[in-house]
Amino acid sequence: MSSFESLQQRIDQGEIILLDGATGTELDRRGVPMSSGAWSGAALATHPQIVRQVHEDYVRAGVDIIIANTFSASRPVLERAGLGERTQELNNRAVTLAKQALDAAADREVCVAGSIFNIPRAIRSDRDLSAEQCEATYKEQAHILADAGVDLIMLEMMSDTAQTAYAIEAAVSTGLPTWVGFSCGTVEDDSPVMLLNNPTETFAEALDGLMALGGSLISVMHTQVEDTAPALEVLRNQWSGPVGAYSHSGEFMRPTWKFDDIISPNDYLTEAQNWLDIGAQVIGGCCGIGPDHIRLLREHLPSNMPVA
Repeated sequence: MSSFESLQQRIDQGEIILLDGATGTELDRRGVPMSSGAWSGAALATHPQIVRQVHEDYVRAGVDIIIANTFSASRPVLERAGLGERTQELNNRAVTLAKQALDAAADREVCVAGSIFNIPRAIRSDRDLSAEQCEATYKEQAHILADAGVDLIMLEMMSDTAQTAYAIEAAVSTGLPTWVGFSCGTVEDDSPVMLLNNPTETFAEALDGLMALGGSLISVMHTQVEDTAPALEVLRNQWSGPVGAYSHSGEFMRPTWKFDDIISPNDYLTEAQNWLDIGAQVIGGCCGIGPDHIRLLREHLPSNMPVA
């Protein structure tokens, strides 16, 4: 039985699955310079051993899945940092570093996920990328990650329905399990949950158009802590499959993260317990959430989903 098959069996049995926290902002916190062009993707070229150490720290914190540092390692993103020709090399390195971390720190079965991000709107506009070029970009990275040996592909910070459709189709074409993570936000307490930085598309509308394309788990991720529960409520109303939640805390001031107002591990645990009650089964953290947050989740979250 493969690592993911074992993980899927645990999900089917109602176990709570723990994701890692942020990789990019944790590198930032540890002093790794963030690239204005490729953010944390450039660290694969400049500081690979710190990337590996971050993964090891999450493994020791008790996670079931670590996400390779490929979020900002698609070809168009790396090209902004002058690293486009190293796209395959750096994605392969990201997966290798994650696997090395498991070899060094894991005393149990842990899956490695490959991350794929929507091509930012600014890059699509600056480079005048066609739909076909965007589709090819997602497919290239998905197949590099599959060939490198990830256990699953996690689509992250999905906030544009057309781009998300291309990403889902690319990930599913590898034959690997595909998890889809949406980033959401609300304007006011009684306003609809929208896709992040996208004032024209509600989360509910996006789900209606995308769920049939594939993906075996849907997450609310890279979403402010206070917006996560409302987004999960929308998701549970439209999706009967397994659900994940991993929020961010703090603020991005390009190219670095502001750590002034990060939620405490104890308060994050309280929020995560609420997400479990709504139906989230896979819990972790995104930007600003580090190993201390994840360790507390492992120590205090129950092993199984609450009985309805």
